[in-house]
Amino acid sequence: MSVGFFAVFDDIATLLDDAAVMSKVAAKKTVGILGDDLAVNAQKASGFAASRELPVLWAITKGSFKNKLIILPLAFLLSAFAPWAIIPILMMGGIYLAYEGAEKVLEYFSPHTHNTDKEELIPKSEEEILEIEKKKVKSAILTDFILSIEIVIMALGTVIEQTLPIQIIVVTLVAFLATIGVYGIVALLVRMDDFGFKLIDIAKDTKPLLKKTGELLVKALPKVIRVLTFLGTLAMFLVAGGIFMHNLHQLHEWLHFIPSILGELFIGGVVGFIAVSFQIIFLKIKNLS
Repeated sequence: MSVGFFAVFDDIATLLDDAAVMSKVAAKKTVGILGDDLAVNAQKASGFAASRELPVLWAITKGSFKNKLIILPLAFLLSAFAPWAIIPILMMGGIYLAYEGAEKVLEYFSPHTHNTDKEELIPKSEEEILEIEKKKVKSAILTDFILSIEIVIMALGTVIEQTLPIQIIVVTLVAFLATIGVYGIVALLVRMDDFGFKLIDIAKDTKPLLKKTGELLVKALPKVIRVLTFLGTLAMFLVAGGIFMHNLHQLHEWLHFIPSILGELFIGGVVGFIAVSFQIIFLKIKNLS
């Protein structure tokens, strides 16, 4: 009896050891998409009032956890019963990410940008501010959903030959560590200026080095956000282009003469602007009818 009892523990230990090894492999495979995930979500989590940054970020983080709880079981079911459906789902997600990236580019170069700036200067009620936040959080969670699908599918691909228990342990671990790691770093970034002001307050005029460090953090935050906004938009194109490049081999053949990263950026941009063009045409037809 005791022999069988310890044999069970030995099997569990072996399973966990295999899962730990495969988790390292899966984490390495998904590190690129995690970098894109960080850039995109840092962009999405920025632009809120200082007092609302952490509550909004926490709302997005909870949404990200819920996304994983939806995606993980579906991914395992698809892998087992309908593996053919995975690529079309990824393609649809790629179109959405490319569309969002193209929309950001058009907003940046839009001649109506100044009007938008004037609207932002108009005082808003607390209800209006909360409604705007709600829309931004919803958009961030939807983007996280697409990126989470990519992370889960990539992690699943590294352990597809393993047993189902190892697949579940490895992919679940990578998925939830991704959320904790990405949003933990984003939280640190958005509070950078508050930490800087705290250092300035502590330093007063007696600790010039500490004061200088605080001032540097305060001044650096807007630049960091601008860089992350640019990288986030770029990441949308790269992730979307990567989805198409990895699953449509003809694209590899057509663009074999340029580095893969430029090919992914090009394909992501083309898909994004085609998607935006379709939206513009649809809205014009809708307005005419």
